Amino acid sequence: MKYQHIEKAVFLERPNRFIADVLIEGRKERVHVKNTGRCRELLREGAAVYLERSANPDRKTRYDLVAVEKLRDGLPPLLVNMDSQIPNAAADEWLKGGNLFSEQAVIRREFTYGASRFDFSIEDKGKISFLEVKGVTLENCGIASFPDAPTERGVKHINELVRAAGEGYGAYLLFVIQMKEIKEFRPNDEMHREFGDALRAAQQAGVHILAYDCIVTPDSIVIDKPIMVRTEL
Repeated sequence: MKYQHIEKAVFLERPNRFIADVLIEGRKERVHVKNTGRCRELLREGAAVYLERSANPDRKTRYDLVAVEKLRDGLPPLLVNMDSQIPNAAADEWLKGGNLFSEQAVIRREFTYGASRFDFSIEDKGKISFLEVKGVTLENCGIASFPDAPTERGVKHINELVRAAGEGYGAYLLFVIQMKEIKEFRPNDEMHREFGDALRAAQQAGVHILAYDCIVTPDSIVIDKPIMVRTEL
């Protein structure tokens, strides 16, 4: 996935979860943050950030903040894409490349099944599967984890996948880790134990739990390599 019109800036502060103040070309600019999560370990004063300039001249903010160079003690900064909308688009590109199903698979986005709506439905070789995507920006010492805040919505999505698996459909949960240098993925039980418990139950129920890292540049993100998933307490 490619962005257009990327510019570099310096993060100053985040007045609320929707906006941030940055320094770009010597001037202070208020920008839209494309991630409503906490992201406190990412958005630190002085961190380099990357902005996509909007083509809409009527917008209140001219830029979207899409990536950050995460500051790390004793290590060089780690480039992290923090756009919460891009993992689904990257997954769409990845799925259509035949990376999980065949290249002949029929991929549909935002598919409604009963009372559930899944990010993707995939029809391949006579079997229908459902897939949910979660973007991951939280990392500590090479371990990626999700969520970074309690998510009842995330628990609901897992339970819906369990129900689909029980009805004979393929069921997949894909964690798109929006960075490199990751050794393994774990549920963030300290933040939301209910999510971790739901994930473990889903794994036992036959839901496929996948995690992949990404090749990230200031203006692009591509799903890359599988990452080991560890769910045990």
